[in-house]
Amino acid sequence: MEEKKDLTGETTHKRRVRYSGTHPKKFSEKYKELNPEKYAGEVEKILSKGKTPAGMHVPIMVEEILEVLNVQPGQIGIDATLGYGGHTTKMLEKLQGSGHIFGLDVDLCESAKTLKRLRERGFDENIFTLKNVNFANVDEVCAEKVDFILADLGVSSMQIDNPERGFTFKFDAPLDLRLDQSSGQMAWERMAELNERELIELFETNSDEPYAKEIAKQIMIKKWQGEPIERTKQLYLAVEKALGFLPKNQQKEMVKKSCQRVFQALRIEINSEFEVLQSFLNKLPSVLKSGGVVAILTFHSGEDRLVKKSFKSLKASGVYEEISDGVIRPSGEECFKNSRAHSTKLRWAKLS
Repeated sequence: MEEKKDLTGETTHKRRVRYSGTHPKKFSEKYKELNPEKYAGEVEKILSKGKTPAGMHVPIMVEEILEVLNVQPGQIGIDATLGYGGHTTKMLEKLQGSGHIFGLDVDLCESAKTLKRLRERGFDENIFTLKNVNFANVDEVCAEKVDFILADLGVSSMQIDNPERGFTFKFDAPLDLRLDQSSGQMAWERMAELNERELIELFETNSDEPYAKEIAKQIMIKKWQGEPIERTKQLYLAVEKALGFLPKNQQKEMVKKSCQRVFQALRIEINSEFEVLQSFLNKLPSVLKSGGVVAILTFHSGEDRLVKKSFKSLKASGVYEEISDGVIRPSGEECFKNSRAHSTKLRWAKLS
């Protein structure tokens, strides 16, 4: 039951919107999941099944990150990808009221919600500052060098689950995929500009899509037929049509995986994610203190290759004193509890 005030200032009651069936299916109707503080018990049930509640994000590899960064009271740090604030909350707790963390996020809508949550948990402006800055500009955040930096390169669950953002093919919506919805092209606009060869290169380079040629051809066919793809379901159906030659017992799973890769490739393209990451990697040595540590979570091979190459190169030139020996992966238990952790890789580097 929701409350609101009438024109006289008196509090009246407004019933929540009812949904058909026994469980809400639309994102906007999941009132318990979207209000985790009020319905903690319901959220806990969802988490116990290895699922992520709508509108939430379960932070990945928290203990491993805290061990790598070794956050101490009085230190200054940056969470370059604030998101839901799960990692930031744990790092703020380690500061024990002394020090400061800057949280960066270009998503104006979600970062405002996260700031509200952190303030309600007692983390005031003396210990936490939100910056609506792209982490490519990490060198513009703080006047002094910092002790630790975290970057979680995964898209937050809140963005994936919200059909209005266009990150998922489970619901029909405009094919948007922008992390910052206040600027830039939507994915469908960018896709409309590309020819078949460019689409193939995009899908192969950004997500190693094995059926890039077939999918690109089907997208162009729809365009030639005067039915350009502008919505998430249209793209899903195009991928499904393109993979129609596969054995029937394999099609459903292969279409799902190819759709995930195609959506990923488009997201990387319109948000310039590789360029942003490279800029971030180049600037890290100028932002960290001597002995400062950076930890980066990646979720696909393209990102991990960039991080690995940068860390190894700067270690060889003496910029980094130490880097992680290979990648650190989440435990089997964490992957069971959070299916979105499966592809995660953690690398770290310590400045000389």
